[in-house]
Amino acid sequence: MGNNNKKMTPVQQKYQKLAQSKEPKRPVWSNCIRAFLIGGTICLIGEAIRQAFMKYGGFTDKEAGNPTVAVLILLSVILTSLGVYDKIAQWAGAGSAVPVTGFANSMASSAIEHRSEGLVLGVGAGMFKLAGSVVVFGTVAAFIIGIIYAIFVPGYAGGGGS
Repeated sequence: MGNNNKKMTPVQQKYQKLAQSKEPKRPVWSNCIRAFLIGGTICLIGEAIRQAFMKYGGFTDKEAGNPTVAVLILLSVILTSLGVYDKIAQWAGAGSAVPVTGFANSMASSAIEHRSEGLVLGVGAGMFKLAGSVVVFGTVAAFIIGIIYAIFVPGYAGGGGS
């Protein structure tokens, strides 16, 4: 508010103070607790799924990761399509934005929102309006890290084994 006050008239400054006094206070601590509870619960569910893949599916610790992520994405999309994930997100805030499920939710929400425009121009384009920047950033970051890895890790440059 420092520099903006110098540009405002006294009436505008008075209005700004009045507006700020009427603004509801945000419950920061309860929001943090809600985010922690939901984010932790999502991670706990993911870990339970991973453990189930290892115990009942015969997967190793390393192999269980990919199917676990696939199940979390599937659950997130199903809950989004039923309108449940959005209710959870309203209550939990940032806690529901755990990377895999939050990203799947945003993609599914966008697809559902644009479905009336058709499969390609509606669903496909709608999903990638939101996700396009994430996909591009991930691809560029992976490319740069790969180049750095190839330069600084001995014996990697050819990509082949010894």
